[in-house]
Amino acid sequence: MSDALPSPLPAWGPPVIRTIAMPADTNPAGDIFGGWLMAQMDLAAGNVAARRARGRCATIAVEGMTFLQPVVVGDEVSLYAQIVSVGRSSIRIQIEAWRRARESEETIKVTQALFTFVAIDENRRPRAVPPETPGSGGA
Repeated sequence: MSDALPSPLPAWGPPVIRTIAMPADTNPAGDIFGGWLMAQMDLAAGNVAARRARGRCATIAVEGMTFLQPVVVGDEVSLYAQIVSVGRSSIRIQIEAWRRARESEETIKVTQALFTFVAIDENRRPRAVPPETPGSGGA
């Protein structure tokens, strides 16, 4: 599919999400929409943010979204996350998406981005992120 050399998977632990690219997620050329992939990345990052903040979080920024390789129907897409920093109310999370063709063991990084979330309260107002405790979800 490409001349790209496979890279080692991130040493951030297991994927936060693993999903299969389906026909409904494609553009007319048969490639997976970048927006679908970005949504999967936001879901993965949001899961990590909510776990670390122990509550609701909202996405406020996405930086450095880079599409390196296409994803096609049938690919297994694995999303890896790493918390980069935690502020008073914000959490920055690096996400990498990797594809594996259904009939292959080779994995290739297809995109990456830095997501920023803000912990919010029941009124959707910023709230402090609690101190990290063992098991609080540092990815």
